[in-house]
Amino acid sequence: MLPTLVVAAAYLVGSIPFSFLVARAFGVADVRRVGSGNVGATNVLRSAGRKAGGLALLLDAAKGAAASLLAMSLAPDQELTWALAAVAAVLGHMYPVWLRFQGGKGVATGLGAFAPLSPTAALGATGLFVLVLVATRYVSLSSIVGAVTLALLTLVLGSQGPVVWAAAVAAGLVAVRHRSNLHRLWTGEERRAGEPRR
Repeated sequence: MLPTLVVAAAYLVGSIPFSFLVARAFGVADVRRVGSGNVGATNVLRSAGRKAGGLALLLDAAKGAAASLLAMSLAPDQELTWALAAVAAVLGHMYPVWLRFQGGKGVATGLGAFAPLSPTAALGATGLFVLVLVATRYVSLSSIVGAVTLALLTLVLGSQGPVVWAAAVAAGLVAVRHRSNLHRLWTGEERRAGEPRR
């Protein structure tokens, strides 16, 4: 019973719509109705400015970390529960019950969720995300590369089996949520960071 409750709690923590709330605090009534319509830090950045985007990014990552730390505290020595909690937090961000399951793409929340479980992998994934972003200015491509890198690094660095599988599942979820971005990347229609809407 306890693992189920812990995972459910992680979903609820992940579903706190910080990006939506931050955008509203900065004057955007409903971030789902502007820009890309995504409830995530990138759309907050584009619609409400850098300060709002940075705050949304930090809060989304923090709630992911909080979900995993909660699981580690309530279910010590239960790596499977920790891993499921991390995935649950990502799903909570993507499909938040508070916003009729219309959420973001899970990148910042996923990074935060796996940081306590595999800090070195999270750090490496963040570094590669930044490098790809600087080189290409595609947030979507950087996000997918970062998510896949995180999963690969958990394997290479010898993380617990459940953490490796959970990171792979999270990377798959991030890729699926970016499927429209992948199509635009393929057709050359994807916007770069700082590029005005066409």
